[in-house]
Amino acid sequence: MTKPRLVMTRRFRPAVEQRAARDYDVVLNPDDRVLSPQDLVAACMNADAVMACHSELFGADVIRALGPRLKIIANHSVGTDHVDLAAAAAAGITVTNTPDVLSDATAEIAMLCMLGAARRGAEGDALVRSGQWNFWSPDFMVGRQVTGKRFGILGMGRVGQVAAERARGFGMQVHYHNRRRLPAHLEKGAVFHDSLESLLSVSDVLSLHCPATPGNDGIINARTLAMLPDRAIVVNTARGMLIDEDALVQALQSGRLFAAGLDVFRTEPGGNPALAALPNVFLLPHIGSATEETRDAMGFRALDNLDAFFAGREPSDRVA
Repeated sequence: MTKPRLVMTRRFRPAVEQRAARDYDVVLNPDDRVLSPQDLVAACMNADAVMACHSELFGADVIRALGPRLKIIANHSVGTDHVDLAAAAAAGITVTNTPDVLSDATAEIAMLCMLGAARRGAEGDALVRSGQWNFWSPDFMVGRQVTGKRFGILGMGRVGQVAAERARGFGMQVHYHNRRRLPAHLEKGAVFHDSLESLLSVSDVLSLHCPATPGNDGIINARTLAMLPDRAIVVNTARGMLIDEDALVQALQSGRLFAAGLDVFRTEPGGNPALAALPNVFLLPHIGSATEETRDAMGFRALDNLDAFFAGREPSDRVA
């Protein structure tokens, strides 16, 4: 029996590639380079399926050019903002994602970003590495303590709920804004705010966990940043497009915000040089799900969706 041809757009974990090669006629990307729209079309023209990351952009033009053979895009990500879902549906292409398996890892990174920002982690690390640490006093490298502070969550989905659990471990008061209020057994004492403005006013730490939808583009901007308490901390482990980065730079430079901890940016890879130049920003290169356990689980989840599709079953994580 002929195996379905599967294009794997990036280099994945060894165990994931080995399982894929066992069950599919696999086309790998040995150089692990980001495929341009033209490269995607060329690679997928003779494929039945593609296993893709957020680095590959399946816009409407790309999807229309793919041809009739491609039947499924199995994303190695939770977010699907890199795929034009309407165009995929019109072309009869199934789209899946990998929810649940990266919630713990991403929530851990949110805590790292919060602590790195609050306790001036980037500044301290640079000072020691440069050999310039030659001084101490009671006022040296003083940061902000998170214990007892108010932890505001924008987007109380899977990752937001795990972040809430981690924040409770630091003795923080959890507040959240969501499209819908959670049932009590999921809320676990967190305070629901029916508006973003209400949440911002009490968020000593604001942690972003909402999806990258057009309506959320720049939702954190000069107007909304001004609603935060003085010397608040902003954490983003969701998507870079949620923040107006120019407004964030201004708020950090002015001292209105104490610090920010960021794992995502509007321009990736690369980030924002204006943010990188500020001492009160803790920066990571989009590694929220980058643990051995999680990246294996994401790859296996994507393959599970492919297996179901080619067996004639409904993939459990279908989004389009």
